[in-house]
Amino acid sequence: MTADAAAGSAQRTVRRLITYLLLFALVVVAAVGLSGLLERLLVAGTELATADVAGLARSLAFALIGGPLAALLWWVVWRRLADDTERASVGWGLYVSGAYVVSLVVATTNLLSTLSTLIAGQSQQWRTSLAAGVVWAGVWVWHRWMWRHPRKRPLDLTEVPTLLGAYFGLVIGAGGAIAALSTLFDAALRGATTAATVGKPWWVSALQSLIWAAGGALVWWWHWKHDGGRRLRGGLANVALIAVGVLGAGVLTLGGAGVVLFVLLRLAFDRTDAMDVMLEPLAPAVAAAAVGSLVWVYHRGLARDSSETIRQGSRLVTSGVALVAAASGIGVIVNAALAMAATPLAGSGARTLLLGGISSLLVGGPVWWLTWKPLDRTSLAAPGAAGGPAWLNARRVYLIVVFGVSAVVAVITLLVIGFRMFEYYLGDLSGGSLVERIRAPLGLLVATGLVAGYHFAVWRHQRAVLTAAGTVRKSSIGHVLLVTGGNPAPLHRAIEEATGAGVTVWRRADVGTGPGPDAGRLAGELAGRLEGVTGNRVLVTVSPDGTIDVIPLLG
Repeated sequence: MTADAAAGSAQRTVRRLITYLLLFALVVVAAVGLSGLLERLLVAGTELATADVAGLARSLAFALIGGPLAALLWWVVWRRLADDTERASVGWGLYVSGAYVVSLVVATTNLLSTLSTLIAGQSQQWRTSLAAGVVWAGVWVWHRWMWRHPRKRPLDLTEVPTLLGAYFGLVIGAGGAIAALSTLFDAALRGATTAATVGKPWWVSALQSLIWAAGGALVWWWHWKHDGGRRLRGGLANVALIAVGVLGAGVLTLGGAGVVLFVLLRLAFDRTDAMDVMLEPLAPAVAAAAVGSLVWVYHRGLARDSSETIRQGSRLVTSGVALVAAASGIGVIVNAALAMAATPLAGSGARTLLLGGISSLLVGGPVWWLTWKPLDRTSLAAPGAAGGPAWLNARRVYLIVVFGVSAVVAVITLLVIGFRMFEYYLGDLSGGSLVERIRAPLGLLVATGLVAGYHFAVWRHQRAVLTAAGTVRKSSIGHVLLVTGGNPAPLHRAIEEATGAGVTVWRRADVGTGPGPDAGRLAGELAGRLEGVTGNRVLVTVSPDGTIDVIPLLG
């Protein structure tokens, strides 16, 4: 590429980014102005001029100036999209994805808030949310039309609206379901009078939460099932699956289960507070554990049906969540033990703390043991065992993360312990005894040390086994580009197990409607064809008749 061509490409990129940023800003300005005008129309009918003259002037300026400018700029952009290079630009994909997601979030939250306030009988507040919801729903419909347009839709970042829309709906729906179940359980456990909020019966709160749960479920279904979010695979889809479906749901489930067990232990061994006070956290904890477990099990099932990398990533993330819960329990137990040792008559405070640590350990420990399988050494036997290179690489990354987090926690706790000790020996006696000052950070330090020590031993053992087997080597293939028309999952898995390299899948457009070649046979053949192949990037093409071509690429 010549210097003039490079300069021209840079200018086009900057021009596109500025254009789409300006268009996004103008669309937001126009939507805010129209929302304000519609709100005033709903509140005052035809009498728009109310006491808030400044607010009315702002809405008129945003709508009557920002709206036409947004329409004019959009018309210019829309005409340029006849060129495929414009459609393929990152700026166009970013604009459509960003506007789509923002309008979906604002429209959904405002429309659900409108229904919620109407149920609560708040006759004035619903108009504001309804005005914003209607206008932003129109913006969402407009951008969805552009996103799905057959000739001018974006060619880059096409999966972003589907994935973000699906997981946004999942979060809203799960939150509403937890709130509704929590209200129901609370009413059953502590009575309807206690569960009711000020001036509002408990069933109103439950119905409002159900509205949010149903709205979130609808948004999730629309993007996950209707738009095909469940079938998406790749970088963003994999990250979202692990981060939201496994990590987020795992934290929700284990956290709720830990609180449930803590309340039960208090009921059995620490009845120092009133029964109503001890039962207060039980209902939301049961609801969180129930909803979180459903989301967790569903996404763990999706991960098991995906590539080896996703399966092992899901396993390691689950192990990490459980490890944090178990280690936190150990730290709290050490804290409570030191409190009891320093003050034998410490009373109910130390006992409650001890029960909290025990509950966290009893919840996180078994899940970590079942997921990590500390007694199973088969994964270290050979590269092809128990997941192959993908599993071994994932374990290395996991161990490095554990070491890094442990180091940060250890440094912070050591600094806190040192500060408390210097504070005590310099004569500040307002904080109690030395043990009382340092017991909390010392418990955390002990737990961190146990975690770091165990995982360091695992890392050394793994490295020793792999070195003895002569399998510690750099992968001969950096990345594989797979082009196929059939089911890519078996081939994707075979490439990862044979090379440990990352895989990008492109679907062929010249595939007929017949059954096609056997995917299992192709996977076995492909694994053999990749032996001895080296290269930073390798192209693998699978023709409709089952012929496999493996082509190392330069660069």
